Amino acid sequence: MELQILGAHASEAKGLRLACFLIDGILAIDAGSLTSSLSLSEQQKVKAILVTHHHFDHTRDLVTFGANGSMFSDPVDIYALSQSLEIIKSCLLDGRMYVDFSKSPSKENPFLRLKTIQAFAKEAVEGYEVLAVPVNHAVPAVGYQVTSKDGKSLFYTGDTGPGLSGCWQYISPQLLLIEVSGPNRFGDFLKSVGHLSAQSLKDELIQFRQIKEYLPRLVAVHIPPQYQVEVEREVRDVERDLGANIDIGYEGMKIIL
Repeated sequence: MELQILGAHASEAKGLRLACFLIDGILAIDAGSLTSSLSLSEQQKVKAILVTHHHFDHTRDLVTFGANGSMFSDPVDIYALSQSLEIIKSCLLDGRMYVDFSKSPSKENPFLRLKTIQAFAKEAVEGYEVLAVPVNHAVPAVGYQVTSKDGKSLFYTGDTGPGLSGCWQYISPQLLLIEVSGPNRFGDFLKSVGHLSAQSLKDELIQFRQIKEYLPRLVAVHIPPQYQVEVEREVRDVERDLGANIDIGYEGMKIIL
């Protein structure tokens, strides 16, 4: 299993892109920077997209992907919670700002096929086993554990706040992609809007180790560019305190499992 980080950040600046991850070139998780990161030929290889929640920084490029892909031969499946699909359909693929690619080139044969995923129910998606697990965010959201046929697995939390102990019970990944959306000095605010600071990351990882009796390799993502240096320093403190292996995710990063 090869993971490529297309977008590792919570907002966008030159060289820094919105949340998007690609597994083996065919399965995307979130679509914040799907088309701004991939060539047309690379986009043509994408077969399905797992969406963690409806926020714009995780869904933006569904529209541009649809614009490019409406000329491709094969449709692409978009998996998300029913609540997420409802917002995506009414706000992003509404047919008013731009073309609704869930109905184009035709209602009978759309390029983007919206499919509801159920929490805690394993789903077969393009040869992978996908498990959606609810996480604590400001809107309905899930993280995804993706397992390949040879048993390699990763879990991406998407956007989440503290209180992941219930989530940890359902997963056993070799790689954990987890958000850190701001510095510790904003900890109370981040918690109130369903995000993690480095300190709350530490608390969640302590619980993970207590429940699962190990810590996987970790990659911290969704860091706001304006706080990159401060958050990196605080994550390094967590890495040292826990004796963990925590990388800072970046655009173009590739990990082989």
